[in-house]
Amino acid sequence: MKKQHYAIIDIGSNTMRLVIYEKTKGNRLKEIENVKASSRLRTFLEEDNTLNQAGIDRLIDTLKSFQEVLDTYTLQDTICAATAAVRQAENKKEIETQIVERTGLNIRIVSEQEEAYYGYLAVIHSTSLTEGVTVDIGGGSTEVTYFEGRELKESHSFPFGALTLKDFFHKSIPTTEELSKLRHYLKDQFATLPWLADKEVKLVAIGGSARNLAQVHQNLESYPLAGLHEYQMFQKDIMEVSNHLTSLKPAKLAKVEGLSKDRADIIIPAIEVFHCLYQTVQAESLILSRKGLRDGVLYEHLAKQFDSSLFPNVLEESIQELVNDYDLDRKHISHVQNLTEQIFDFCKENGLIHLDKQDRQLLKMASFLFNLGEYIDSESSPQHTFYLLANRTIDGLEHRERLKLALVASFKNKTVFKQFIQPYKSWFLKEERQKLLDLGSLLKFTYCLDATKRQIVEKIEFTSKKKTLIIRIYTKGNAMPEEYQAEKQKKHLEKAIGKEVDLEFIDL
Repeated sequence: MKKQHYAIIDIGSNTMRLVIYEKTKGNRLKEIENVKASSRLRTFLEEDNTLNQAGIDRLIDTLKSFQEVLDTYTLQDTICAATAAVRQAENKKEIETQIVERTGLNIRIVSEQEEAYYGYLAVIHSTSLTEGVTVDIGGGSTEVTYFEGRELKESHSFPFGALTLKDFFHKSIPTTEELSKLRHYLKDQFATLPWLADKEVKLVAIGGSARNLAQVHQNLESYPLAGLHEYQMFQKDIMEVSNHLTSLKPAKLAKVEGLSKDRADIIIPAIEVFHCLYQTVQAESLILSRKGLRDGVLYEHLAKQFDSSLFPNVLEESIQELVNDYDLDRKHISHVQNLTEQIFDFCKENGLIHLDKQDRQLLKMASFLFNLGEYIDSESSPQHTFYLLANRTIDGLEHRERLKLALVASFKNKTVFKQFIQPYKSWFLKEERQKLLDLGSLLKFTYCLDATKRQIVEKIEFTSKKKTLIIRIYTKGNAMPEEYQAEKQKKHLEKAIGKEVDLEFIDL
């Protein structure tokens, strides 16, 4: 199948960005090129709200540099979208005319309502959240939405952004009084939208300022996992970053690890937006979304083109993408899942392990991906499996859930499990760590029952005695490799259920 590429150019008030996506086998969008330019178009707006010629030239020169990148690809579509700086300019028609004449590109000026909608669309295409408030801070505007049941209920665009809000400060590091004035202003603004108040849902932050906030916090905390998407922060974390940045001298602010130089002078007002909105919503937590306006525009475009759903099962699609990427055997997966569900149900119903529906979901996901590190090297498969799953963005999973998946899918034995979980031990209670160990043991055992990937096991039956669990395994041929592996690995199952396990292989 010929690779399909799509390009999005995002003309923002602070930055301009070109992103090129490749459509995968499973119709997911994979980012393969991301080029950023700091344009600060907002600073070229005159008092009469026209974008001056210097600003138009800056915009067009940046577009021409992007075109050189575009020329290296065969593209299905190129979409050029402009937001607040161009939208709010009185001479937007003149800007459009000059862009067409000097670059040949047609730009689409995104309305306030559309900008809010695309942020929402990006979030429901990249997370499993069913309800939440989104916030996207640009240079010249801030969009907020509220969704419930994954459907958009409310949206609004405020005419202020990180660039305009920095006017509250005389210098990049504000005084206590300046911070107080900004906070009062933001709280008054958010109070104009009654639907924001006391929602007690997750606040999903979109855009470059949100990414910088998360990156700075990860560096302050020496965060052990890779990736920003669905990184979770609480009010104390936002305050920690804010207090750290406001305590620095201006010269040191630009050198903060995780903070882009072109955002050093606007990050503090942006953080105040997140903080004040967090308080207004009484949010459960703040979640970062790496997907935003660009992704939302493209999702809508592709949905119209292929008449597909705008409300996918994000996690399911992400797991299928991993199956495709690592060329995993679907028949083997299906067989292992079936065997795993049988053992899971028996252990749950007979109280051998305390299990619930979340455990079933985790085990099902892990059975899709168990031992995928074999793709790299069979000898060190558990290490590769753990690293790949723990450090790869999986849309629909927050970081803690992603780590749980990595621990179960990489299970080899208790020693290796303890080695993998050690840096994250404080993330889980003792009972949770034991549960993950038990789930890994179940999966490792059932994986052994299809060791040769021939689906030779027809059915399994259980007889539970006081100190022993008898498992009868009915096969349709010589199951010697499966029997050898199962006998070798049953000790992990025995520890999980607190009984000896007797295996009886019966050839049908």
